[in-house]
Amino acid sequence: MRYDLDDLRLFLHIVAEGSITAGAHRMRLSLPSASARIRSLERHAGVALLIRGRRGVRPTPAGMTLARHARDVIAQTVRLESAVASYTRSPTAPLTLLGGGSAMHRLVPQALISFLRAHPDVDVRVFESRTPQTVRMLTDGEADLGVVLDDEARDCGLRMEPLGDDSLVVIGQAGGILSGRTALAYHEVAEHPLVGLNAGSSLRRWIEKRLGPHAPAVRYRTTVANLHVLVALAAAGIGLAVVPRRAVDSRQPLDVCELGDSWARRHHLLAWGVRDRVSSPATAVLAEHLRHTALCEPTALNGHERHVGQCPSFDD
Repeated sequence: MRYDLDDLRLFLHIVAEGSITAGAHRMRLSLPSASARIRSLERHAGVALLIRGRRGVRPTPAGMTLARHARDVIAQTVRLESAVASYTRSPTAPLTLLGGGSAMHRLVPQALISFLRAHPDVDVRVFESRTPQTVRMLTDGEADLGVVLDDEARDCGLRMEPLGDDSLVVIGQAGGILSGRTALAYHEVAEHPLVGLNAGSSLRRWIEKRLGPHAPAVRYRTTVANLHVLVALAAAGIGLAVVPRRAVDSRQPLDVCELGDSWARRHHLLAWGVRDRVSSPATAVLAEHLRHTALCEPTALNGHERHVGQCPSFDD
């Protein structure tokens, strides 16, 4: 039996999300298309891979085995591409990777570690930039790859693919005022003292743009320059904070709940530049490292990680 890599990625997304709908969304597929792919996968496997229920899906024992080996297959594919790409790009031509503050928190650093370890002869220039600037630089051929937000990059004409959830959540000290809550609207959050990012930060400006002129008055106990410090302050009980879900480390003593406003639902996309209209093999391999990191990155909610198993390292 031949396995399609996109089908395997779809299956891993579904297992990680516990939902065919959410997995399809991460792959930018319609629900009928994703369901058909999974049915075809089960038909060829000759065994049920998912247990379907009213609240979502979970893998059968066979599905758990498939998920484990699918992660190995994807990692092996990346290693194969890495080995070939190392001969095809001059070490004097560094790649350029752009991303916003949320992507720079964990996604980009972790992908860079695995890529740069595997490719000592390839250099990467990394710059933090907001989505509109990233789109402009990719369009002008000034960058190879960018991690952008879906709502700000639609219809820009660039090649793009889903890279994972970047929705916003509310965090606070464990056992504090968020205890027992599953979701809050922003106007409820604004009733409490907050800690936030500096006024010029991409996340702060993104939120304020969506709140518009009728935004509730907010009391900031303090503002800081990066998400690491912001999460630490919230964990210490200084105030509530609104942060991207991927900024939350489930090992920290935090209460986490959904931000209920519709604008808080957002996703990262991987956007490709138009440099020479042809992406180099090294660019393709860096993109695969970003995909792999996004796929394996756990998401936290109420102190629990949502992921299945351990993803193999590119160094294995």
